[in-house]
Amino acid sequence: MDARDPDLKKELDAALQTRKELGAEYESELVDSFMEKVEQRFNDTADRQVRRQLAEQQMATARGTRPYGTGAGPDQAHGLGVGERFAFVGVSLVLAIPLSAIGVVNAGLSGLLITWAGIFGVNAVHAAGALSWLRRGRKPEGSGD
Repeated sequence: MDARDPDLKKELDAALQTRKELGAEYESELVDSFMEKVEQRFNDTADRQVRRQLAEQQMATARGTRPYGTGAGPDQAHGLGVGERFAFVGVSLVLAIPLSAIGVVNAGLSGLLITWAGIFGVNAVHAAGALSWLRRGRKPEGSGD
């Protein structure tokens, strides 16, 4: 929304002219009406910008790149896409089945709890991005190096 929007200027002029004709007793209604129009214009502009940004992000995701002008999100910061994170979680849960069986056979309930604590810990560390030493040679997209 431009500060010098001609339509908004016309609306303001009309509200001021109406105030002169009707008097001060209708001033609050005129101000409320004008503010509703300003708010609606602002909301329309914000909606357009949000839709444009979402479209840019969807296009960038489809291309496998980062949208122009956006900061690195949690996934991009470590060079991991959503698919890679989903695959990591999926593989860890598939491996959890035989590991749970081994833990139960060897140590009973405590073995099962220790196994699942380890699975949870590995996934938590991965989600936090603390495994950067595994990706040392990999540079995030858009880095100048």
